[in-house]
Amino acid sequence: MAQTAQPPAGLTPEAEEAGFYHEAALNASWTGARLALGGMSFGFGAFVFAFFYLRSLNSHNDWYPAGFKAPQAWAGVLIMLLVVVSALLQTAVLQRIKAGHKGIWQRGAVVALVLGLAAIAIQLWQLTDLPFPPGYAGFASVFVGFQPVFVFVVFAAMVWLEILIMRARPIPEMAFVEQPPTYAEAFGVQRFQANLSAFTVVWSFLAAIAILFWVLFYLAA
Repeated sequence: MAQTAQPPAGLTPEAEEAGFYHEAALNASWTGARLALGGMSFGFGAFVFAFFYLRSLNSHNDWYPAGFKAPQAWAGVLIMLLVVVSALLQTAVLQRIKAGHKGIWQRGAVVALVLGLAAIAIQLWQLTDLPFPPGYAGFASVFVGFQPVFVFVVFAAMVWLEILIMRARPIPEMAFVEQPPTYAEAFGVQRFQANLSAFTVVWSFLAAIAILFWVLFYLAA
């Protein structure tokens, strides 16, 4: 990626102030991503705790009662695979934009966006066609509690990705491998790069969450 542009000595106070704001924006991207990972770890960790607590407690054998119908296994596998493939694709094409191939990243990002939206659509359909009422059993309570939260977070991630795709359109491809002619353009490219890298980390984390809860809901229940 392009190197961080440092204003040379002797610039006006306005230029130096712009440089300080630029550094703060870069730091904010990574700070925000780390805070998001911490918040989601606590949020999804609550569902992991509820899963194992209710499963071990199993009051009146109501965790997974006799005759209980599990959610559609094929839907769970498909949702997990869509999110994981989307995250892997985004990680792969991120390396291409670092090498200056913006077009390859754009096409890959669009595919990753479509895969993420498809995962959301299948989850929403699954929630409307569950073979059990929400509070029928302990498993049902955790499952119905987790899915809408995950859908919302994945949707927010896809909105973030769509914004990045639109922001990349006016940036020249060579700006990712060569220093742009002005500091304003260089700062814009570097902020985009920081946001894109932060998104990739968050999206990869959500892919790991998708795998974890697929294992819990469909293999360990």
